[in-house]
Amino acid sequence: MHTKTMEGLIGARTNMNLVNTPMRVYKEARRKGDLGAMERAMGYASDFAGKAEEYKAEADEGMKKEAEEAKEKKKLELEEELEQRREERKEEKEKLEQTDTVELSEEGNVLLKENADLDGTEPSAVDSNAGKEMVFYTSTGTVSPAQQGANISVSV
Repeated sequence: MHTKTMEGLIGARTNMNLVNTPMRVYKEARRKGDLGAMERAMGYASDFAGKAEEYKAEADEGMKKEAEEAKEKKKLELEEELEQRREERKEEKEKLEQTDTVELSEEGNVLLKENADLDGTEPSAVDSNAGKEMVFYTSTGTVSPAQQGANISVSV
């Protein structure tokens, strides 16, 4: 809460509570018929009420400033969020633009040429494996022969 708002609310409440005392004196003086005491009591009551109004205005001003600050803070947060999203999009775009390349060894080029169709189309993945013994590569990079009838599941 803004300082002006707190000060205004406390001051207004205190002065409104202070109005009760002169009003009680005014009522007592009215019962007695003492016009001088009534006038003095009303003077004090109006002073306290006036001060309460001043504090109320101060509280209103503090609340306006507080609202403006909250609005500016919200605006800054939105700008930061937009900038972060722009950077994320930029990074994603850069990742998409990066392409992986595959280089074929001499043996791979020879096999590709051997399996090519006569009409010049590239062989399919099934054709390139036809008639070849299946092998598996271990985590160390060595070749191990495939087991007959084994099913392999690969997740990427």
